Amino acid sequence: MAERGTDSAELVGFLAKAIVSNPDDVNVIVEEGGQLIELETADGDRGRVIGRQGRVAKALRAILNATADGAGSRLDIVD
Repeated sequence: MAERGTDSAELVGFLAKAIVSNPDDVNVIVEEGGQLIELETADGDRGRVIGRQGRVAKALRAILNATADGAGSRLDIVD
């Protein structure tokens, strides 16, 4: 069985790569046994992932919490 959060991390990475201008700079890190998923992007793409008033970030978190693997996980967008 895969570590908890890995499928969710792949989903977050897939969605983030579709949004940003530099998909090669997207890095997803799973910590705390799958409870924390950190999303790193290029500096210029951070605003795209956060969105206006945080709408894109909220949508990513909602999708993450809707998955069975990501329920109860936290998504942080790292500087």
